[in-house]
Amino acid sequence: MNQSNSRTHAIVIGGSLGGLLTARVLSQHFQRVTILERDEVPEQPEARKGQPQARHLHGLLATGLQTMTRYFPDLPQALVNGGAVMGDFAEQMQWYTYGGYRQRFHMGVPATTMSRPLLESLIRERVLALPNMRMMDNCGVNQLLITPDGQRVTGVEVALRHEGNQLLEVLADLVVDCTGRGSRSPQWLVEMGFDAPPVSEVKVNVAYATRLYRRLPTDPRGTLWTLITPEAPRESRFGAIFPIEGDRWIVSMGGWHGDHPPTDEAGFLAFARNLPAPDIYDIISQAEPLSDITPIKFPHSVRRHYEKLRRFPAGFLVLGDAISSFNPTYGQGMTSAALQAAELDDLLAKRTPPEKLALAFFKRTAKVVDMPWQLAVGEDFRFPQTSGPKPPGVDFINRYVSKVHRATLHDPVVGLALLKVMNLMAPPPSLFHPKIVWRVLRGKRPSIEQSPMRQPAAAGD
Repeated sequence: MNQSNSRTHAIVIGGSLGGLLTARVLSQHFQRVTILERDEVPEQPEARKGQPQARHLHGLLATGLQTMTRYFPDLPQALVNGGAVMGDFAEQMQWYTYGGYRQRFHMGVPATTMSRPLLESLIRERVLALPNMRMMDNCGVNQLLITPDGQRVTGVEVALRHEGNQLLEVLADLVVDCTGRGSRSPQWLVEMGFDAPPVSEVKVNVAYATRLYRRLPTDPRGTLWTLITPEAPRESRFGAIFPIEGDRWIVSMGGWHGDHPPTDEAGFLAFARNLPAPDIYDIISQAEPLSDITPIKFPHSVRRHYEKLRRFPAGFLVLGDAISSFNPTYGQGMTSAALQAAELDDLLAKRTPPEKLALAFFKRTAKVVDMPWQLAVGEDFRFPQTSGPKPPGVDFINRYVSKVHRATLHDPVVGLALLKVMNLMAPPPSLFHPKIVWRVLRGKRPSIEQSPMRQPAAAGD
């Protein structure tokens, strides 16, 4: 074990979605894979103590679902069997923004709405069913084990919490940190004599609150996912209501830079009533609450630029939110992690030497992260209060993209182009294709001065 080309054992630190997807990939290339999870992992779908975001609404982008289905072909059907709502991405949307509703159309791309615990439990069930897979929960990783010269990671030291924090050394040929935003990898690197990665931090001061409601199976609105997003900087609030398993609605509402929702009954309803469209308030003002109102704060997006490091220990990688933690209002995190895991799969399939794996992987993940980071940060810088490294030309791009948003209210061609970018199916520059620019700048626009009304059904509904 731990020879330069050995693929006997791999360790994944962190058993959330990014860790599970990474473990699935590693199972194809290593004889054994062990997932180390700090929390106790329940058998039933349930948000764990170390996953505060799991109680909130999650959007799974189309590219994320496609990538997960590549590794778990039965996942879409399993989601439906579990009560998730599946449909065409653009036919299923009820999206109010920039003074109107985006026009619906048939996109030919499936979308699903479900709770994060359901999705994660289905993936965990499939990962742990693999014959070479093992999960150790209730154990914390204290430190990395390294070779005497400090150039290679050989495993981890863990504390077994259910056995009085007994220490155990677990050896491996590859260790992957999937512990998320609170990753200790930068600290570990410094302790080993390596540089910590440069960090980009964009302060957004976003907060939102979430509540579950009972959904009547006969409610025709239960086939739609609904978003209300602001015309920044004039508006700063957002809201979303998705149908999920168990005949429930999940509602998350929030805002940027201090425009945060109250967590009392009356205040939560008033926040919904004051959104620029009535869809969410119309539902929750009549629905039975099934949970408390749970708040969460997201002060800043963080990107750790591992791709800029020239030296990195062999036998060690970092993946998912431990590399980049995006503003969650854009729903990019799960998809970014899935795409990063797919890049690792490709590098391992090409038998990339262990001493070259990390730098090659981080170059690839930088390309994966570039697109969602550019989209999220660009939108966040519509607000003058946002601070941090601002991409060049973002103000010019935002002025044009505002016109794109308005065009989607009546033009399905522009709508398709924008949704492909938002779903990480096409690069942002595709919005500047001459055909799209012409439609954006010359297209006929209906008057949207009236008070917002519920969007009519799409043709064929």
